[in-house]
Amino acid sequence: MPTRISKYAEASIRVLKGLEPVKQRPGMYTRTETPLHVIQEVIDNAADEALAGFGQRIALTLHADGSVSVEDDGRGIPFGLHPEEGVPVVEIVFTRLHAGGKFDKGGGGAYSFSGGLHGVGVSVTNALAKRLQVTVWREGQVAAMAFSGGDMVEGQALRKATTSDRKQGTTVRVWPDPKYFDSAELPRAELLHLLRSKAVLMPGVSVTLTHEKSGEVQTWLYQGGLRDYLMQSLPADPLIPLFEGAHYAEEGDSENNAEGEGAAWCVAFTEDGATLRESYVNLIPTVAGGTHEAGLKDGLFAAIKGFIEVHALQPKGVKLMPDDVFSRASFVLSAKVLDPQFQGQTKERLNSRDALRLVSGYTRPALELWLNQHVEHGRKLAELVIKQAQTRQRASQKVEKRRGSGVAVLPGKLTDCESRDLALNEVFLVEGDSAGGSAKMGRNKETQAVLPLRGKVLNAWEVERDRLFANNEIHDIAVAVGVDPHGANDAPDFSGLRYGKVCILSDADVDGSHIQVLLLTLFFRHFPKLIERGHIYVAKPPLFRIDAPARGKKPVAKIYALDQGELDAALDKLRKEGARDNAWTISRFKGLGEMSAEQLWDTTLNPDTRRLLPVAYGQLDHAGTVDALTKLMGKGEAAARRELMELRGDAVEVDIY
Repeated sequence: MPTRISKYAEASIRVLKGLEPVKQRPGMYTRTETPLHVIQEVIDNAADEALAGFGQRIALTLHADGSVSVEDDGRGIPFGLHPEEGVPVVEIVFTRLHAGGKFDKGGGGAYSFSGGLHGVGVSVTNALAKRLQVTVWREGQVAAMAFSGGDMVEGQALRKATTSDRKQGTTVRVWPDPKYFDSAELPRAELLHLLRSKAVLMPGVSVTLTHEKSGEVQTWLYQGGLRDYLMQSLPADPLIPLFEGAHYAEEGDSENNAEGEGAAWCVAFTEDGATLRESYVNLIPTVAGGTHEAGLKDGLFAAIKGFIEVHALQPKGVKLMPDDVFSRASFVLSAKVLDPQFQGQTKERLNSRDALRLVSGYTRPALELWLNQHVEHGRKLAELVIKQAQTRQRASQKVEKRRGSGVAVLPGKLTDCESRDLALNEVFLVEGDSAGGSAKMGRNKETQAVLPLRGKVLNAWEVERDRLFANNEIHDIAVAVGVDPHGANDAPDFSGLRYGKVCILSDADVDGSHIQVLLLTLFFRHFPKLIERGHIYVAKPPLFRIDAPARGKKPVAKIYALDQGELDAALDKLRKEGARDNAWTISRFKGLGEMSAEQLWDTTLNPDTRRLLPVAYGQLDHAGTVDALTKLMGKGEAAARRELMELRGDAVEVDIY
């Protein structure tokens, strides 16, 4: 029997203040395997000073007592009183979540480009440290503070800098608290890689690592670009010379990129062996990639495919795909994005939609020019890409033969994709012919199929399985997907499965949500193994579009919002960036059919920029989900639904337009 909770009252609710949330749930704010990420937050602050043009030196010391110090020669953190808070700014930086100097990316901001975004980084470092000391040299004065567990324990009054003091800069010394980490040791290889990459990405900036115990000092200082770095790290000889370049937007950029935005890249193609891939955004390593890598992939593919077509090199029957190009590419990519949006506090993946267009728009023409200037190298690269495509197609054909030749007649409304690779194929169940038309024009014909549905699908919760196919929409879904209806305890035949992803795509309003529920009910009741195997997804198109004016360094832009909450947040952000109220235009999509094919691709269909939610059982087990859906979808459950509405009706946000 589960233990009964004795009391749940007003006093049961606890409000975490200051840095308590970090101490309670450190894994939400940093990686807890080792203290490397909390030290990286300090390094990144020093790197942001160098990126802004105010520092030439970053020095990290591993002390004998287990502490780590990071020293820079930047401007120094301001230590005067904050005009609103009335406490020293340096204290705020280390003790307050969401406080920092990198929110304002417009004119007059302290940083145009930075990796620090949330004002969370060094305050997390402080919260998870037994002790942290910071000393700041600024404008001929020196200030010092010490913290323990995030709380200030020592504050030194300002003193005038002496001739032995440095003129500018910040030194932070951290004693990470071992109780928050699986291991207190910093991984040496990862630390060296991090420091070396900072030096590579900031030519002319010296990065040093000192081991206090052994006296060993390592220094990295690169005056060149990314070529030497990639060549030193490549596991195999490149097939052709390295393709490298850099491009940054200037004022009045025709592509509406902010001044200074752009990328530097170096790409090598190898015939076999492992590949090396590193990407950065404003010097932050993005180990999980993101939209800037997708932009590089898009640019490379478009340029190479164009070269192959112009020179008539493509064999009959061979269809090229982006992975045929990208699978043999090693690269180092360093993007500069004015206001990057990362996935999570650890910033391992870039989510900014505009970064794909930014990087692709600069790499594609550069590679097209390079290939046309080096035709023989282009032909070698074309041979490699075509070989990869042929290998992929042969593997796909083998799978198809094992499935057997018995194929049902597909629904006439289905616009199928060309590929037969389950790892790539996806079908979108789209609400209405109008939305289906936009989806058909905007999709990737190689891997994306579209099945328009007429009206709202039948509520199949209480429909007997042998009566399902009396409904044309359900019949078409089953035949298109290639799996027969089944129960939770059945073992259906998946040899005829035609798509790895079955995506529900409906309008972003309440009617669209109703259609989602009806389709999810169908899949859970009569195709539960598709959910268990992870084949069912829900696409999330935006409900609003904001046409934003230019503000500061940020140009005119189109911003999409999923719902009212995202719309309010986007407008608040525009105000902070200097846009006047009502200087923007807000459009509300009444349905997917109102979107152009290009808009639908950018926001909902493009795998690199869309939001696609996998469907799973979540906190409820199968039996619990059955009970919940019976109450919601059962015909004889009106009383239970009425009770639910009376208890929870005040929590519903009504969408009335």
